[in-house]
Amino acid sequence: MKYDVKNLGLAGKGRLRIEWANEYMNVLTLVRKHFKKEKPLKGLKIAACLHVTTETANLVYTLKEGGADVVLCASNPLSTQDDVAASLVKDFKIPAFAIKGEDNKTYYSHINSALDTKPNITMDDGADLVSTVQKSRADLVRYIIGGTEETTTGVIRLKSLEKQKMLRYPIIAVNEALTKHLFDNRYGTGQSTIDGIVRATNVLLSGSNFVVCGYGWCGRGLAMRARGMGANVTIVEIDPLKALEAVMDGYTVAPIKDACKKADVIVTLTGDINVIRKEHFETMKDGTIVANSGHFNVEIDIPALEKIAVKKRTVRDFVEEYTLKSGKRVNLLGEGRLINLASAEGHPASVMDMSFANQALACEYIAKNYKKLERKVYEVPEFIDKNIAKLKLESLGVKIDTLTEEQKKYLESWEMGT
Repeated sequence: MKYDVKNLGLAGKGRLRIEWANEYMNVLTLVRKHFKKEKPLKGLKIAACLHVTTETANLVYTLKEGGADVVLCASNPLSTQDDVAASLVKDFKIPAFAIKGEDNKTYYSHINSALDTKPNITMDDGADLVSTVQKSRADLVRYIIGGTEETTTGVIRLKSLEKQKMLRYPIIAVNEALTKHLFDNRYGTGQSTIDGIVRATNVLLSGSNFVVCGYGWCGRGLAMRARGMGANVTIVEIDPLKALEAVMDGYTVAPIKDACKKADVIVTLTGDINVIRKEHFETMKDGTIVANSGHFNVEIDIPALEKIAVKKRTVRDFVEEYTLKSGKRVNLLGEGRLINLASAEGHPASVMDMSFANQALACEYIAKNYKKLERKVYEVPEFIDKNIAKLKLESLGVKIDTLTEEQKKYLESWEMGT
């Protein structure tokens, strides 16, 4: 079995952490039991490009139990948990190509190693597998029956391909599932981003001026948690509806050029490029902490920061201090990559439970329906979304009501009025 991990000797620790995460992934556990019995993925090869974490390990194990041959590579150079990668190889016999801190060349060599297996299904977190197939591995399209995508950023890239009629095979946008973005993006990103910032810096957030760039579901979650820690939160937005929502939610809303001047901590979660630029670095207070929790490390213009800095040093793990000509310092966290995974452990397992249940069941849906699917980006079927919500409630011991026959009739009719 081919693989590339840091050290197989870390497998013991990784196995224990994988088991711990599994205790909080009740929905995925139920999916795994179903998969083990029915083998809906039998005979299929799946290449997964995801953050190599304890939760991901439970997902790929579930896919294997479903009969698939699975290979895993990292979707971000700094998000890999090396002990987990080692355990996947040693304990679960699942090929993994992931090393925390790998350079760009190694990152793409790992993606190509996963694609070398000639997968039937691609599973993405950022669309790097799809884009690599599009750009340089088009020969593999004949083997691929479909794919899944888990991030907002990835869905944007794939919808762009579809719009240009360049998408080569159908994709299910797992990110669009309500049980994914309403929970993973909001509660997962909110908590784990705070976790990453605090682990890297040990700063007190209470009383600080905390700027959140982007008020999508990830930004909403982070703003909510930062305010809960006592921070004074300012939202930066370009969408008037989201900006209005932030105002109505009780936040200050300001342009980034104004928000940067007062910020103690500023975090990007937009999915776009160069949100924080040269002119913003130059107006920041001394010691401002700058971090990113969007998928790619393009939201902060790091080349511009490098250019205007006269000195750079690593002052803590995952904290690089840039001194500008003025003498002011800017502290960049995690090389501008996903801080919740660079310096922390990513989302809690209980929220990833729903996201990865969506991934697994989306694969099953592709396996059963790929002949009917066109080269488009599809949303997760509603019945899957609702079933996952139902199972999650059951796992939490929560019961809900059902409609009476009279209520059903009322909702389905037009005759019955006031």
